[in-house]
Amino acid sequence: MNENYNEFVPNVHFELIPIKDLVSNQEYQRKLSMYHVEKAVEDFDLNQINPVKVSRRDGVNYVFNGQHTAEIVAKASGSRETPVWCMIYDDLEYEQEADIFAHQMTNVKPLQPLEIFKANCEAGNEKELVIKGLVESYDLKVTAGNVPGSICAVGALENIFDRYGYDMLDKVLHLIIITWEGEQKSFSANMLNAVARLIYSYGNELKEDVFKEKLGTVSMKEISKLAKERRPGSLGYAEAILLFYSKRMKNPPSWGKLYMTKQEREKAMVTPIQQEEALPEASQTATSEESKNIQAG
Repeated sequence: MNENYNEFVPNVHFELIPIKDLVSNQEYQRKLSMYHVEKAVEDFDLNQINPVKVSRRDGVNYVFNGQHTAEIVAKASGSRETPVWCMIYDDLEYEQEADIFAHQMTNVKPLQPLEIFKANCEAGNEKELVIKGLVESYDLKVTAGNVPGSICAVGALENIFDRYGYDMLDKVLHLIIITWEGEQKSFSANMLNAVARLIYSYGNELKEDVFKEKLGTVSMKEISKLAKERRPGSLGYAEAILLFYSKRMKNPPSWGKLYMTKQEREKAMVTPIQQEEALPEASQTATSEESKNIQAG
């Protein structure tokens, strides 16, 4: 190799080393997250395994980058005899290992949500392709930046899809489009999540025609201003939208529904018959006797 390039090439070699022969209990290491390991094992992909960085000191293989990788492979394979490819440094001191560990991500540019979304589409992954297809069915595109006719809040689209499903995302896009007619700021993350929360909280009680009539004349600037006065994030936007929606209504939607937890909502949906069936037998008998007494009276 040309000597002029040596300073840019680390002095390492690669070996396959059984996981049982790797040590990763150094003080500078992160605490091992078994939750992360378990989740990664569920989606184990051989092609996603990176080489484990190892510092060989006094004949011991100290892992200074990749302890989770090693544990994921061990868990997926069911054996610590399983070998992993290791990038081995033979000339590092403990302090150098710690320094490399501390600065390993300093100059790494993380992938943006849109970049991940596009890559998943190119890979043919179903969820992203379904979301992309739904957005494009409304003559919109998933792109970066506030470009007319586009949605850049990829995280919000995926969040709604993951939490509520395809139909909810469809309803959210439909309601926003018929109300604000494609105004760019109506597709912000806060707006998308706020409308999803309202539809989830109120269901058919939220009338599409009323929503369009009352909110269609309200600008994004007004909604944003009121939302910021109330509270941060999409909940503030949901409250602002609900205020405009409820204005001058004789029987406005109950605000309590907006703040219900999933468990509270499920409990509220239980019918009287289901409640009676859930009662102990003695309580059911008492309830039945009380009913007879009322009828007799």
